[in-house]
Amino acid sequence: MPFFTVIIPAYNRREMLKNAVDSVLAQSDSDFELIVVDDGSDDGTSGLIDGYAGRIKYIYQQNSGVSSARNRGIAVSNSPYITLLDSDDTWHKDKLIRHREFIKNNPRISIHQTEDIWIRKGVRVNPRLKHQKPQGRIFMQSLQLCMISPSSVCISKDIFEKYGMFDEKSM
Repeated sequence: MPFFTVIIPAYNRREMLKNAVDSVLAQSDSDFELIVVDDGSDDGTSGLIDGYAGRIKYIYQQNSGVSSARNRGIAVSNSPYITLLDSDDTWHKDKLIRHREFIKNNPRISIHQTEDIWIRKGVRVNPRLKHQKPQGRIFMQSLQLCMISPSSVCISKDIFEKYGMFDEKSM
């Protein structure tokens, strides 16, 4: 059983998806399964994934939205920890190793995130002050403004089993 499941939902993002997938496959921690959930793309996404045969679990579904695609990936995942990557994002090569180290040192924490870097048109930009990631207990702050970026989060699969999946009506 892999330690992590990486779920990439994709809808007509063939060119960006290649960069996202490559950044996962380049991880210094290789103890993961990678699931791409194609949410009804008609841009040749499946052909791109064919080039990664054997390294990616590919699931095609009718266009149902990003929450549905994430839920589908979680439902077929085989690991205790779920990580998400949006198809237009990429990861630093040590992202999963940082998550593993955090989990080892903080086994009772079920959800955590790494910092993210914002790049617009090839230039690094700082997130607005309101989007900068606070540390510690951020639940109350997150009720006002989402403080968790999907591509930076790692969630214990138990959370989904205990509290439910992503709300497919909201996104």
